[in-house]
Amino acid sequence: MNETFVQRAYGRVNLIGEHTDYNGGWVLPTAIAQFTEVTLKQRNDKKVILHSSRQREYTYELGQEVPSHDWTDYLKGATKLLHKFTQEKAERFNGFEATIESTIPEGSGLSSSAALEVSFMKAIRLAYHLNVSDVELALIGQRIENEFVGAHVGIMDQMACSLATFHTAVFLDTKNLTYEQIELPYDQMDLLVINSGISHQLFAKGGYNERRAQCEEASKLLGIKLLRDISLPELATKKLPDILMKRARHVVSENERVHLAVKAIKNKDLNSLGQLFIDSHHSMRDDYEVSIPEIDFLVELTLAQSDTFGARLTGGGFGGSIVAITKKGKALEVANSILPLYEKQTKKKATILS
Repeated sequence: MNETFVQRAYGRVNLIGEHTDYNGGWVLPTAIAQFTEVTLKQRNDKKVILHSSRQREYTYELGQEVPSHDWTDYLKGATKLLHKFTQEKAERFNGFEATIESTIPEGSGLSSSAALEVSFMKAIRLAYHLNVSDVELALIGQRIENEFVGAHVGIMDQMACSLATFHTAVFLDTKNLTYEQIELPYDQMDLLVINSGISHQLFAKGGYNERRAQCEEASKLLGIKLLRDISLPELATKKLPDILMKRARHVVSENERVHLAVKAIKNKDLNSLGQLFIDSHHSMRDDYEVSIPEIDFLVELTLAQSDTFGARLTGGGFGGSIVAITKKGKALEVANSILPLYEKQTKKKATILS
């Protein structure tokens, strides 16, 4: 019982395809260097003891998981739903002691919660030899957020944290969960991720769930199940209330941009890829209205650099991070040029994450 089991899940940055996953659309995430790591020791009873350098120690009993509206809900939801899932396969697991370390900034829009869920469940899976696939873990992770935490997220973050690698992007169809690993042309580009220093508050302020509800209402009025089921030319012929048309237009056009981005990456057409980043940001700012002035300023500064192909807000919005592509070997130079200007204007300290 003294054996330890260690599992790690990396954060993700979504290159393009924002707010499309809960509309059954397409996304294109890749892994970043920041990670969450869980070290787990088995116990003979039903007690779970959690240690974290960021939070106080917490203890609960398996089978007694009740939301407390803090960081532990992601883990209590994990044991509750994983236990239910494994019971159906006639498998089980006991209590344990888990130590959690993370280098992913909270509220950065880089999947800190999904990386926590996935690494935690992978550690339980390893320790108790559970027959649960990576895709099944991702689906359980989504249910944790939907059913236990109360965040109506799509499947992208959990799938990315389960499957993404550093040199490829996961071209994922979130409706049927088919995916392709797309090689990124790092021989010609750098990937730059900058945390704005403004933690996004997607759920506390209700912005994320409100956008999802608006998309569902738009789909209903359009007579379709999901916004992925309509093309941009078709949408242009329809009548919707202005706010719903803006939300739908972002999602439908963003799905199109994901497919075009995959084509551009395969062709190593970085100018076209960069323009897709820019168009995506404008759509998130103007139609989906999830950007904020500080993020817009950070994107503008990045685009003003001659070595930048494109830049955009990444993640759910209302703060968080931006992602950019630059000429090979130029990412650090671009970042060092803009960070002092950003801090002087906004009084916020941005940090380089990738």
